[in-house]
Amino acid sequence: MASVFGGINNPLPSTSYGSVNTGLPLFISNVVKVIFAAAGLFAFFNLMYAGFTYITSNGDQKKIEQAISSINMSLIGLIVMVAAAAITGVVSFLLFGSATAILQPSITGPGSY
Repeated sequence: MASVFGGINNPLPSTSYGSVNTGLPLFISNVVKVIFAAAGLFAFFNLMYAGFTYITSNGDQKKIEQAISSINMSLIGLIVMVAAAAITGVVSFLLFGSATAILQPSITGPGSY
């Protein structure tokens, strides 16, 4: 039976989420990347806002302390993010011989679709 309106092509590349070998690992890797990017952007904008608060505090000690606390927390958050990625890489290298084995997993399955 012929299609009236034409065919619908898969918008995803053939090596993307459609394969048993790359579907879930690629999805997990992309989720981790999005979380890291969102956390980095949040820390950046929080640093900008805290810097603006510090500059416009006009000598108000409460605002200065709040801005310094926000700056410190943002920097600590960035350090924790980088340390988490580094520790994950080291543990992954020690356990699996590849630093990206945990962050970019490969799951073996029965085959591809």
